[in-house]
Amino acid sequence: MGDDDTVFVVENVVRILSKYNHEQFYYIGSSSESHFQNIFFSYLMAYGGGGFAISYPLAKELAKMQDRCIMRYPGLYGSDDRMHACMAELNVPLTKEPGFHQNDVYGNLLGLLSGHPVTPLVSLHHFDVVDPIFPGMERVESIKHLLESAKHDSASLIQQSICYDKKREWSILVSWGFTIQIMRGILSPRELETPSRTFINWYKVLDVTAYAFNTRAVMGHRCQKPFVYYIKSTRYDKARKQIIGIYTYYRERHPRCPWKTESPEKIHTIVVLKQEDPNRWQRAPRKDCCRVLPSSKEGIMYLWVGHCEENEVIEV
Repeated sequence: MGDDDTVFVVENVVRILSKYNHEQFYYIGSSSESHFQNIFFSYLMAYGGGGFAISYPLAKELAKMQDRCIMRYPGLYGSDDRMHACMAELNVPLTKEPGFHQNDVYGNLLGLLSGHPVTPLVSLHHFDVVDPIFPGMERVESIKHLLESAKHDSASLIQQSICYDKKREWSILVSWGFTIQIMRGILSPRELETPSRTFINWYKVLDVTAYAFNTRAVMGHRCQKPFVYYIKSTRYDKARKQIIGIYTYYRERHPRCPWKTESPEKIHTIVVLKQEDPNRWQRAPRKDCCRVLPSSKEGIMYLWVGHCEENEVIEV
């Protein structure tokens, strides 16, 4: 179930639900990104905007008592709130899958999506109150553009990889099929994996504790404002059996930087090479590794994203 403005990545819905025994009682979804919303409603409720799933035998059991159940909760707001109340009466807890996204935030989703947890992207919501996820596009157009990457490797859509250009002292954050961010200086993986606050919370107050997850400032120093590259196109190379993603630099004003570190703005295009990995979620969760490849073309960077080799560590 979902709202009329919920976007599902259908292949990932199937991946998530196939883990569970369809003959058992399951109530599957996720809570809000807003700590305040979860306090007001419940951390144990699956939010309808992000979508949720109910197994067939549970749906049959629910049908027998739902009319009586909802009459007992006239003060509850929303069908998802009432559904949670009925699940509580049936003694069925929420099975949380963090790939369902209510998106209870405003503004730019760059930080939220590029800091996605290590799990398939299942759903997105609230596109009417957030900025289009690609600059220069309308909201619907931007969603369709993101889903073009999903046609080639839906299992890896917006999955995070981190690597470093050691020579130029750059930190590189890849959100596959969506964006690449380059930052001057070396930021630790622990910092980079945390979503940056490019967005504001649901109640529009300046309170970092308003989120139900850890966040970080967009930049710790003015020289570390990210240089952002958005996906332009994705195609499959049959000869090499790999996916080729082209990301282009989105030009925006950056603060003047006194550091001697080379500016990433000289890079106008990033080419990412990757093998399709539809079975990645049948293994233990792990991010892909990322490596900077040699390039003789001025203004073009090449990256490889894929399985980590034995003893491979993200370090400088």
